Amino acid sequence: VQLQASGGGSVQPGGSLRLSCVVSGFPLDRLSIGWFRQAPGKERELVAAITSGGSTNYVDSVKGRFTISRDNAKNTVYLQMNSLKPGDTAVYYCNAIPPKSRAWGQGTEVTVSS
Repeated sequence: VQLQASGGGSVQPGGSLRLSCVVSGFPLDRLSIGWFRQAPGKERELVAAITSGGSTNYVDSVKGRFTISRDNAKNTVYLQMNSLKPGDTAVYYCNAIPPKSRAWGQGTEVTVSS
C-alpha cells in the first residue's frame, strides 16, 4: 500500500487547513487509516484515526477541532483542521493502522504562526 499526504501550509492561529491522503495499491475500504504528526524534537503521535467501518478516534488535544473522514470512491482520507494552534505545527503523515513501515512517505508540513 502507498499513501501520499498533501495539503499542508502556513496559517495563522485560528485558521483552517484540510489535508488529503491518497491511498493506492490496496482497497481503501478494507483499511483503517490514521493521521500522525511529528513536531520538531518530539516523537511521532497518532492524532486521528478512522476504521474501515467509519468509526473515528482523536487524541485529546485535537478533539472538537479536527475531523477525519474518508471517501472510498476517491481512495482518499481527509483531515479537516480548524481552530489551529501553534502547538499543531508539525509534519503530518498518513498511514494504515497498524502502520506500514515502508508507507510513511514525506508527509506534509503544517506551520501555525502569527
